[in-house]
Amino acid sequence: MLALPYLFEFWALPHQLAPDGAWKSWVIMGGRGAGKTRAGAEWMRAQVEGARPLDAGVARRVALVGETVDQVREVMIFGESGILACSPPDRRPDWEAGRKRLVWPNGAVAQVFSAHEPESLRGPQFDAAWVDELAKWKRAEETWDMLQFALRLGTHPRQVVTTTPKNVGVLKSILKNPSTVVTHAPTEANRAYLAASFLAEVKARYEGTLLGRQELAGELLEDVEGALWTADAIDACRSEPPERLSRVVVAVDPSVSGTAGADECGIVVVGALTEGPAKDWRAWVLEDATVAGGSPQKWAEAVAAAFHRHGASRVVAEVNQGGALIESLMRSVDAFLPVTKVSASRGKAARAEPVAALYEQGRVHHLRGLGALEEQMCQMARTGFNGRGSPDRVDALVWALTDLMIDAAKGQQVPQVRGL
Repeated sequence: MLALPYLFEFWALPHQLAPDGAWKSWVIMGGRGAGKTRAGAEWMRAQVEGARPLDAGVARRVALVGETVDQVREVMIFGESGILACSPPDRRPDWEAGRKRLVWPNGAVAQVFSAHEPESLRGPQFDAAWVDELAKWKRAEETWDMLQFALRLGTHPRQVVTTTPKNVGVLKSILKNPSTVVTHAPTEANRAYLAASFLAEVKARYEGTLLGRQELAGELLEDVEGALWTADAIDACRSEPPERLSRVVVAVDPSVSGTAGADECGIVVVGALTEGPAKDWRAWVLEDATVAGGSPQKWAEAVAAAFHRHGASRVVAEVNQGGALIESLMRSVDAFLPVTKVSASRGKAARAEPVAALYEQGRVHHLRGLGALEEQMCQMARTGFNGRGSPDRVDALVWALTDLMIDAAKGQQVPQVRGL
């Protein structure tokens, strides 16, 4: 019974157990608090420990590599899920601070390395390694390359990488390697070991954002080549709107068909503060009210509801399909709904480029909870849309910002300030 707490295979979650097979690199990719550190520490234990405390394991000389020496020591070794916390008393290694290494009772040795000093890996040799938070290292490529040359002992040297994913070249290269295996889990998977208040707070703040998908869901968000928007750029533009906005519009990219397989009806609400010179105007994306499937009556009702919910001044509707039918449909839901009809004479990407330029100038801001819209934005490139189906949410966003920021700046009259 005394050994039960140290039998990790009994307690582990599926993503924390090493896959079968002759892999070289095992990448454990997950959200914050998903149990990556514990998995890395337990895998290292499994490599160096034998059947009995003094028996040799499959590895005797191992590397522990983190962003800094302090982070290796405080997280990978002495952390609550680190090697010392996971080791039973009769197998617990000794920390030799002066030599920056761990020494196990059976003679196995783990040396500590910092990713700030990749050259320190030139010379030593190992039969196993644990790499922590690789995706945030500033010199990741150099450090990883030096480690690969050092993994040359034993019959099959291997390494585990524990990291929250980021869109960096070295991680994407490792994931594409045929000798790499991956396990993945969101933060939620480890909820039994996390404070309920922590989960509630981070979900309320970040769920539905690109940052949440990366840091909580543990997803690798890759930029499309030639993308008009990137995940990092969108996350950098988050802010709350002022109490008063000059105008609020609801833009709609209608779905004329009401069939089950029809495209979504993109509905996006945007407000703008358009006082002073046009270069000082700012806009805030307030809501993505897009309707998936359903009848035209359903999305028309959603448009009217968004209009009244935000105290909007106008509905901007694309009428390339449906024409007058679209306006009459919305007026059947609300007879006094002010509708501006717009027609697309250029392709989606060409229409989106001037709007993307507004983002580059820091003039458009996002509230949280716009994840589905932002995902489509990151799939829109200068050559066209790279995602599935039609970018209806992006189309609606483009129409709204064109009306509020681009057309208005060309000399259209801007109504007086009104409250939200």
